Amino acid sequence: MECKLVNLSNDNIGIIQLNPSIFSVKQKLSILHDIVRWQLAKKRAGTHKVKGVSDVSGTTAKPYSQKRTGRARQGSLRSPQFRGGGVIFGPVVRSYAYSLNKKVRKFGLKIALSLKYFNNQLIILDNLNIDVKKTSEMCKYIKNFKFSSFLIVGDYGDGLLRATRNLHHVNLIKPIGLNVFDILNHECIMLTSDALKHLEGRLL
Repeated sequence: MECKLVNLSNDNIGIIQLNPSIFSVKQKLSILHDIVRWQLAKKRAGTHKVKGVSDVSGTTAKPYSQKRTGRARQGSLRSPQFRGGGVIFGPVVRSYAYSLNKKVRKFGLKIALSLKYFNNQLIILDNLNIDVKKTSEMCKYIKNFKFSSFLIVGDYGDGLLRATRNLHHVNLIKPIGLNVFDILNHECIMLTSDALKHLEGRLL
């Protein structure tokens, strides 16, 4: 499989070979769905909390006599039927994360990359060694590519990070952090040649 190698000015530099084991796998969208759900579940904070009967501040004394009052028997004013009482079976602090098979996660990353390649939304860059310090300078480079959002994968410097910080449609990520959710959340994926080598070592 061949793909054009370009720079950030969209100048053609040459041809680079892509491994079909990564960029030409069978499309199983159900796996992408499972992985995105898994990633979003891990991102949930799970910090919701309400007070139960044991958490509510109040007396532990029996409010009135068990019998001969003409009312229903009660054992505590902290029960849920009283105002200010505790909540029964309410949400507590918990983690929503669950495990997903490593082979499935690896296969899902291949499917997402293949999807971008077949839709002509994959760009291979030679490197990210450009001297940019302003957001306006980075905008000039981005306008060379006709896409609405970009995920740039590679080893970037602090200057490039500052230049893209205010661009909501451009995100930078290290090769080790590449994931299915970010790939699907951007129209165009830009991989440097070094990031490509890292992916081959990670996915093969």
